[in-house]
Amino acid sequence: MVVLDASAVLAAIFDEAGADRVARHLAPDMAVLSAVNLAEVASKLVDCGYSDTDAKITLGTLKLLVGPFMADTAVATGLLRRATRQHGLSMGDRACLAEAQLRGLRVLTADRAWADLKIDIDIEVIR
Repeated sequence: MVVLDASAVLAAIFDEAGADRVARHLAPDMAVLSAVNLAEVASKLVDCGYSDTDAKITLGTLKLLVGPFMADTAVATGLLRRATRQHGLSMGDRACLAEAQLRGLRVLTADRAWADLKIDIDIEVIR
């Protein structure tokens, strides 16, 4: 099982570079997505002109476990600020990393800046 960043999910949806590396994990019990990152993906679909119905259908076909953004994840997200600030990571990025950290899982992202992070989380950049 892996944690997917919104950028990785979007790469799969739009069949961008690295989509094949994400697709291996798009099956039940193979990937988790933070609820915060799910909101990011839904927002991007809306920005790209998807209707509400089409966005919901697209998201539903992914078969991802959605990790709730509860107090422990929120605190872990905030605590990652210090280690990620200089790399410009957003709260959504940190929510993804916190999800991976708390679950002890590898995270997949399309964001190359994550490769330079000096944190104890296994990060795979998909392109």
